[in-house]
Amino acid sequence: MLTHCNTGALATGGRGTALAVIDEAWKAGHIDRVFATETRPLLQGARLTTWELQKLGIPCTLLPDSAVASLLASGAAGAVVTGADRIAMNGDTANKIGTYGIALAAREQGVPFFIAAPTTTIDPGAGDQRAIPIEFRASEEVGGYGKTRWSPEGTEAYNPAFDVTPARFISAIVTELGVAKHPFDVLLRGLLESG
Repeated sequence: MLTHCNTGALATGGRGTALAVIDEAWKAGHIDRVFATETRPLLQGARLTTWELQKLGIPCTLLPDSAVASLLASGAAGAVVTGADRIAMNGDTANKIGTYGIALAAREQGVPFFIAAPTTTIDPGAGDQRAIPIEFRASEEVGGYGKTRWSPEGTEAYNPAFDVTPARFISAIVTELGVAKHPFDVLLRGLLESG
């Protein structure tokens, strides 16, 4: 299984979101390894996800974000599960930058792509991705890390913190109240009403 960014107790509380799903799949014998992206530029996957996976006793392999398409093409990962920062009612989902590209690669390779998030992430006021604002972060986060720079001083950077994965690339959305599949608008509304 492949995951992107940090979705464990360190980021979300409790057992986490996508990391809780991964832990359950591990305990049930459905997976034998997790591939975790570094999650550029702040390296949450490298710093946090791998640490939490090790604490859970789940074998993990760290990979650069740019290696995801190659990994999925190799057949090494049979599914992708990520968290979400906001879910629109049609299922469009905002998450850490790079998630959309992972979903595209997963679709191309026929690998199911899942979102695991609490129902509080579903925004009944957001019909689709047009209602989800994207935060842009400082240029200094790209081209170096901390005080170490490898790009020339003053280099401008495109640094969105999130991107939006269109619903058509998402196989299912897993919540604490149940799983939503297509058509997301009907099922997500039902989950909100049942909670």
